[in-house]
Amino acid sequence: MQYSEMQPIGELLKRERNIILKNADAASAKGFTMVPNFLLKSPKLSAGDKMTFAMLLSYAWQNDYCFPGQVRLGQDLGLHETNVRKHLKSLQANGLLTIQRRGQGKTNIYELNLKPKKL
Repeated sequence: MQYSEMQPIGELLKRERNIILKNADAASAKGFTMVPNFLLKSPKLSAGDKMTFAMLLSYAWQNDYCFPGQVRLGQDLGLHETNVRKHLKSLQANGLLTIQRRGQGKTNIYELNLKPKKL
């Protein structure tokens, strides 16, 4: 290709996409959750840890706090509550989560840290 035939990279990228978002209106009709890139790219966290944090974020965006039960978390994530507890412990160990226990029969309060020191 000669220099006169070359096209700006922006034009090429407009034509060649490796991710296509279809039905964006339908997908966003029930809301969506922004997840920080540091979390998505962290090698210290498992995929389950990342999804658990993302699910907690999805609960919290509306009220700045959340206290779903572990059964509810498990249902929404498609996991058994034993696995949910494992992911919650990992998030705590990595400085992303603080859990306030409220007593027997009550759900915990989860505080999400969006500026962890360890990651």
